[in-house]
Amino acid sequence: MRHITVTVRPTTRFPVPISDGYSVYSSLLSALDAVDESVSEHIHDSPLGSLHCSGLLGVFGDSDRSYHKSVRPNQSYELTLGVVDPQDQEIFQTLVQALVLEGDELELTNGTLHVESFESENTTRQEILKEANGYDDPAIEINFRTATCIEEAGEVTTMFPYRVAVFNSLLGKWNQSASEEVELDIGRESLAAGVIEKPDERSYDTHSVLVNRVKNEKGENRNRFKQGFSGRCAYEFKDASDSVENAVTALAMFGEYSGVGSAVARGCGNIIVEVTS
Repeated sequence: MRHITVTVRPTTRFPVPISDGYSVYSSLLSALDAVDESVSEHIHDSPLGSLHCSGLLGVFGDSDRSYHKSVRPNQSYELTLGVVDPQDQEIFQTLVQALVLEGDELELTNGTLHVESFESENTTRQEILKEANGYDDPAIEINFRTATCIEEAGEVTTMFPYRVAVFNSLLGKWNQSASEEVELDIGRESLAAGVIEKPDERSYDTHSVLVNRVKNEKGENRNRFKQGFSGRCAYEFKDASDSVENAVTALAMFGEYSGVGSAVARGCGNIIVEVTS
């Protein structure tokens, strides 16, 4: 698994959608397609959610265009990517080829972002489990940096960092792409009974974000939105077994690679995790 941080900068001020994750993801696919069409298709079609993309993180200006903001040439923007697909090495090499070796820019609809730096780190699920096991009575703080859209019943979205919704979502992502020997088994009842969430109400916010454009029966383009939350939340344990503590801690750390909830390729569910004991 890989976690990649890309720093980009525009040379001119130009507008991007307020929900920029969708357009950044499309730009990444185009850049990958120019290097290796099969990798681009694999990412787009994979049921695993092969690529987690944060969208642009930074300071934006206003825009005269409705539902847009502006990137500014005096600012750098962070773009974080996570790869949990078993083919992560191939995806990573294609990203390096597209953003470092053959080109150093991302073409968006209204302008170009130049790549200033490209940094990566990799790990395995075994290493995450070993690190999680090293904490004694851990406390977990998660910063949900972008809109986190967790669908628990049909298309009804959880609008609060509820412990069961967050860690059940991460559990599904972990097991979907994990080998049998590192699969995790933790029930919703154990999460509800053994974990406590303590949200920071000052940082809490809700969002409606553009995640796709689809054609209706008449062939007309329609915008598809998802609802979600952002903010910081601490998670602690109460009368939880060691196995529950270890599993939940590992899932939290895994979330920096996978993202949380749905539409993680299109800017949603980007998190930063801090674990203390």
